[in-house]
Amino acid sequence: MRLRSPIEPMLAKAVADFPPGRPGAWRYEPKFDGFRGLALVDSDRGVHLQSRRGARLTDTFPEIVWAVFEHIPARTVLDGEIVRWAAGQLDFSALHRRNIAGRRRAASLATSEPCHYAVFDVLKLRGRDVTGLPLHERRALLEGLFTTIPSAGVLALGLQTTDEAEARTWYETLAVAGVEGLVIKPTRSTYEVGARGWLKLKRRTSMDAVVGGFVGSPLRPSGLILGRYDDAGRLRVVGRTTQLAAQAAAEVAPLLTPARAGHPWPETLPPGWASSPYGGSGPITYTQVQPNLVVEVLVDSALDGGRRHRHAVRYLRPRIDLDPASVVESCEAAG
Repeated sequence: MRLRSPIEPMLAKAVADFPPGRPGAWRYEPKFDGFRGLALVDSDRGVHLQSRRGARLTDTFPEIVWAVFEHIPARTVLDGEIVRWAAGQLDFSALHRRNIAGRRRAASLATSEPCHYAVFDVLKLRGRDVTGLPLHERRALLEGLFTTIPSAGVLALGLQTTDEAEARTWYETLAVAGVEGLVIKPTRSTYEVGARGWLKLKRRTSMDAVVGGFVGSPLRPSGLILGRYDDAGRLRVVGRTTQLAAQAAAEVAPLLTPARAGHPWPETLPPGWASSPYGGSGPITYTQVQPNLVVEVLVDSALDGGRRHRHAVRYLRPRIDLDPASVVESCEAAG
């Protein structure tokens, strides 16, 4: 039997709150800020590691491939999250460094910045297709598989609970470590390839940011480029907003002042600097404005390098009552 890649994983849709249901109806898992990864072990024990979109990750994370080869039986497919823990924090920047490293450098980083594979589901086990089993039965199989795997190794059994109170504690307390929120799954759900049958509840908080530029037209900006001052008084780019609604664009456009000479940012921004996906085709073009407008935005906990928000943030309202110089990032945020 030779397992074929790519496999389209099951996905989750965003929700704003915990879903209703009787006790035990849902299973809750921390939503780690990492790379989704499926591990396939062939009948000849060949290991293939793929991303959510089917890209080959086998050479990118050799320590995970080796751990899967050593501990996972042939003709098995696992689903999980590739993460890097450093000093009690999830470090997405390390994953990015690994992603752009060549094969030789990836092998070196596997020693200096080792990653882990947090496994939360099983699709095939020793040649048996188990996607049609309910989640609680697949979880039992997965827990049985991990009884012989060292707890301090590269492979980790993902956390899961049926206790909503415990899940709410995770939701409130794990954000400081870079956990984005929760993935919530029906206990009796099967694994539906490509379907959005799970739920994701992200923990979001509001923060103030200084507008340093925009994309779109001056009369109808489609997004704002945001910054915060560091302890040295430098305005640092921290992200960009999602697409502005018509009402929000009309509200903020009159408050934007054309930039004068000496703007603190370059005329174009490198890919990834403003909540844009890594691997973009070129610099981010935008229109600079005087950094004299503060806005309130809604953010999640996914940070790049401890400062920039990796996901686009949601615009809430202007804060014309605030002095931009007072919008200073904390030492923890600065990294």
